[in-house]
Amino acid sequence: MPRKRSKPNRIISLGVTAVAIVLFAWIWREVNGASSPTGQPARVVVPKGASLRVAADSLEASGVIGAPRLFRLFARLTGAETAIKPGTYQFAADAGYRDVLDALVTGRGLVTYVVIPEGFDLRDIVPVLSKALDVPADSVRAAMADTAWMRALDIPVPSLEGYLFPATYAFPDGTSARAAVNAMIERFLDVWQPAWDARLKAMAISRHDAITMASIVEKEARKPEERPLISAVYWNRVKKRMLLQADPTVQYALPQHVARVLYKDLAVESKYNTYKYPGLPPGPIANPGEASIAAALAPAEVPYLFFVARPDGSHQFTETFAQHTKAIAEIRAARRTAR
Repeated sequence: MPRKRSKPNRIISLGVTAVAIVLFAWIWREVNGASSPTGQPARVVVPKGASLRVAADSLEASGVIGAPRLFRLFARLTGAETAIKPGTYQFAADAGYRDVLDALVTGRGLVTYVVIPEGFDLRDIVPVLSKALDVPADSVRAAMADTAWMRALDIPVPSLEGYLFPATYAFPDGTSARAAVNAMIERFLDVWQPAWDARLKAMAISRHDAITMASIVEKEARKPEERPLISAVYWNRVKKRMLLQADPTVQYALPQHVARVLYKDLAVESKYNTYKYPGLPPGPIANPGEASIAAALAPAEVPYLFFVARPDGSHQFTETFAQHTKAIAEIRAARRTAR
């Protein structure tokens, strides 16, 4: 007659089974990942010639995988140990080993990081995107002249200048120029704050006016704290129907960039030349960041109408032309003394 299993043995057996089930579930989860990944995207760099061990360590450090040894074992079992491609990848933090390994083998997760600094204009951005995306410059220019976006954003000029938000972008391998431009405009729309719409109404201006002013502030400001003051000077001039006389608008009007505006440049014939035409130029002269947009919509409450740059990049602000002339003379004298 068979002996009955003792109660302690049954408990141990159930315990082992439970552990085995939990272990299997964990391995299955690691290999297959979440059904709907919600983790923040993580950047992983796989250097050229890197071994599977190095790649696994980078994935662990970035929070993409939690068990590098298990990942390496899975790679060996699937025959992908020596097939991974180098490059910069972007993965969800809870992606599974299967998807991660597939991306490393096929290059599907490759991304290119592109930095668009505040104050870049389209002439600056075109070569950057063309090189990063490996697409013709003409395709980038065409994407930047998308009439659908111009209608949607109510842009009265034939350009998306000012609306390509400066930021760091991660573009997957194979991203088109149009997709990149769309991402930059969508970032602009994400950054735009509902409270700013109320400011537009209070100031009786359009969003296009605000972005145009913000672009001038972006190009003029060297000290962050001076943005509201620079904004105030130009808005005060607009209200008095004065010429803005903003050098960056002349630089934009010229056929090519110049480091410094000369007297001869002031004669350039363009609606963007604010030494010739009063009020705001037809559109933005660059792509401003959030701080400059905020300054354009919240200028300082000061009576200044003039400013001149000091050697350290800050500005001397004045209310009258006589004060402005005196400030220029003092700054020039200080420069001569410093030599």
